[in-house]
Amino acid sequence: MAGQFEARTEINRPVEEVFAFLAEGTNDPEFSPRVQKITKSPQGPTAVGTVFTSTVKDAGMKTGRKFRITAFEAPHRIRWTEISKNVVTADEGGYDLESTGPATTRVRIFNVLEGHGIGKLLVGFALGAARKDAPAFGQRIKAAVEGA
Repeated sequence: MAGQFEARTEINRPVEEVFAFLAEGTNDPEFSPRVQKITKSPQGPTAVGTVFTSTVKDAGMKTGRKFRITAFEAPHRIRWTEISKNVVTADEGGYDLESTGPATTRVRIFNVLEGHGIGKLLVGFALGAARKDAPAFGQRIKAAVEGA
């Protein structure tokens, strides 16, 4: 079973600033408490092919995650796919950004979660937790970007 969750938020910053903050990738711990550590390879500007490697903590368990950027269209669209092998992965995810004024931006983040092996039994729980947290997740993104 696969499924998607998404969050939306309005941020009081121009779309170019919001895109730059989210595209950096290493800012994720500022709005995602599950991300313990994250690195980017290669260093420098994010582009198609950039890989982010992170340590995350879900349900008390730490796992390693690797995501590859698959689409990068400044300042409106970022897509990724998880290339690590975990029981539940984000096979597709991304940000969609839309300017809603000279200093405001609408952001949509989504992830399509897929279970593998025993993860087929767990993906429903992961989706439920992600969907429940989605409004708060959007607000954490807003607070992090506006505070940057």
